[in-house]
Amino acid sequence: MFTGIIEALGTVEAIREEGTNKHFTISSPFTPELRIDQSVAHNGICLTVIALTENNYTVTAIDETLKKTNLNFVKEGDKVNLERCMQANGRFDGHVVQGHVDQVGVCESVEEQGGSWIFTFHYDAGTGNVTVEKGSICVNGISLTVVNSQPDRFSVAIIPYTYEHTNLHQVKPGDTVNLEFDIIGKYVARLLKR
Repeated sequence: MFTGIIEALGTVEAIREEGTNKHFTISSPFTPELRIDQSVAHNGICLTVIALTENNYTVTAIDETLKKTNLNFVKEGDKVNLERCMQANGRFDGHVVQGHVDQVGVCESVEEQGGSWIFTFHYDAGTGNVTVEKGSICVNGISLTVVNSQPDRFSVAIIPYTYEHTNLHQVKPGDTVNLEFDIIGKYVARLLKR
């Protein structure tokens, strides 16, 4: 389980294809603290560490993951948001994040607001996912609060710290992002459909 509080930006050092899988080699500030079989969220996608060197680690994304996330758009040299799984004795600063991306969204606009930014994202509402104003949403692994909710789009307000310390500063209109909708909202929506 994760909280959506990004620990670090990692750099994609290499991408290797093997069948329908892709292996991503990442460098990060906390690489020396990792171990094989550990879960790390990459842009909100929970992936397992399968190999380690002194400076880099490797994770694998299977075809199912590649189809439902923005990993096929990631290139060598790109920055990815990283979060290790939550420790049982840690603070719960974000919201409950599983690292299971529900679907991708597309950035519609980025508006600078005198030191902060409003990002608006569009998504396919046919999947049944919903947002609510002042509710939680996870965008590229970042726990954010919805400031404007519509049936197929939402906006979030970004403070300078989040803008500078995540890969949101690289997201521009037309870019694809990973979305994980609030787990409580998903269960409520499913129960109401019964």
